[in-house]
Amino acid sequence: MASIEHRLDRLHAAVRANPLLQRFTVCTRILLAIGFVPPSLTKIQGERFTIIPASDPIGYFFEAMYRTGAYWSFIGWAQLVGAILLLHPRTATLGAVVFFPIILNIFVITVSLHFTGTWVVTGLMLLACTYLLCWDYDRLKPLLWGTPAAPAAPSFSPHGRTLERAAYAVMALSGLGVTMVIRGYLQPRWALPLLATGLAGGLCLMAALAMELRARGTPA
Repeated sequence: MASIEHRLDRLHAAVRANPLLQRFTVCTRILLAIGFVPPSLTKIQGERFTIIPASDPIGYFFEAMYRTGAYWSFIGWAQLVGAILLLHPRTATLGAVVFFPIILNIFVITVSLHFTGTWVVTGLMLLACTYLLCWDYDRLKPLLWGTPAAPAAPSFSPHGRTLERAAYAVMALSGLGVTMVIRGYLQPRWALPLLATGLAGGLCLMAALAMELRARGTPA
C-alpha cells in the first residue's frame, strides 16, 4: 500500500508541475462552470428544460422531475453553487466534489434513456470532472489514505501571474455571457461585445505566457 501511495504522490507532483497541464486545468474548470450555469438558471426559475412531449420517455422523465417543484429548484441551485465554487481557486476542489455526483447522475440518465449523441458530451464532462478530482489529489489524499500529501506545485508562474489570472477571469465572463446569449438569457446585441472581450482576454493570456517564456530565457 505504501508503495502505491508513494507512486501516486510522485505522479501527482510531476503532473502538477507541468505548466501546460496547469493551464489546461484552469480552462477545464471554466468550461465546466460555463456549461452548467444556463441549465441551472432554467431550473431555478422554474422553467422546463426541454420541449419534448411527455409522450416520449425522455420528455416524460423531465416532466416528472419538473413537476416535483422543490427538487427541480434544488438541482438548479446545486449546479449553480458548484459552478461558482469551481471558478475560484480556493474552492475549486469543493466545486469538483459537488459536480461529480451531478454529472455522473446526468451521464447515467443520458445512457439509460438513449439520448442520441448527448451521452458523448456528458461522458466527456464526467471525464473532465474526474480529471479535476485527480488534479486535486493532494487535497483529497487524507480522505483516501489518512496521511497528508506534500504541497502541490503552484498553479501559476510568478511571472505575469496577475495578468494571467485577469485574462482567465475575462475569458470566463465572456464565455458565460455568450452562452447566456445562445440560451436566450441575454439579448443578441451583447454577442459581439462579449466576443470582443473574450478576444481581449485571450491576448492578455498570450502576453502573460510571453512574459513567462522571456523570464525563463526562452525566445517568445
